[in-house]
Amino acid sequence: MFIIINCRRVIKIFLLVSALVFILWVVCIRDHVATTVAVEPIYQGDEDVKAMALTCNVFWGEEYIGRMLEILEEKNVQMTFFVGGTWAEKFPDLVKKIYDQGHEIGSHGYSHPHPDNLSRQENLLDITKAEKIIYAITGEKPRLYAPPYGERGPAVLEAAQELGYQTVLWTIDTIDWQRPAPEIISKRVLNKMSNGAIVLMHPTAPTVNALSEIIDGLKKQGFELITVGKMLEQLPDKETLNSDGV
Repeated sequence: MFIIINCRRVIKIFLLVSALVFILWVVCIRDHVATTVAVEPIYQGDEDVKAMALTCNVFWGEEYIGRMLEILEEKNVQMTFFVGGTWAEKFPDLVKKIYDQGHEIGSHGYSHPHPDNLSRQENLLDITKAEKIIYAITGEKPRLYAPPYGERGPAVLEAAQELGYQTVLWTIDTIDWQRPAPEIISKRVLNKMSNGAIVLMHPTAPTVNALSEIIDGLKKQGFELITVGKMLEQLPDKETLNSDGV
């Protein structure tokens, strides 16, 4: 009788310990997945909202920023500028001017590397270094990240997520870094305009010359031009949306 009772106790203890081990295992797996699976990039906002976002990746082209800001002010439009850390170090006054005029500032990383060639730790360092510089200038930490070259491998997305960033790409690429004629840039935007579209631009002479036509054309079609941050707030479940393959 004594042996039977002890066996039952041993079995109960074994089952209890096994259950606890299983629970701990589930918790560990869940936490591991939560910290290692990166949030997918945002390519587009809510397709049910007639709004678009103009963005500008800045790592050069400082000579065109002033005129861009003038046009945006004239048209009463806020843009999202993704600035690079080394550029911000060289031109803090321009970064401050962008910020003071009510535009949104995101991060374009620090040194404009190929992020997919970096480890997760190296991406963390690059993004963090840019964040410190932008914060020192504006007093606000950026929370949007546009990876250089649009590279979005696991190490890139995981690093951005760990630091609290939403990775942002685009719906419409103006390819203005090739410096085509202004009318080509305008057509690339106006021919593809759609609800929730995010437009990628750079500070170039033809971009500046096309900017007014782009803004006027979008407004004429009833689009509200907002920042990426505001666009993300409009997403019903804060879910990421797929691009159209651009």
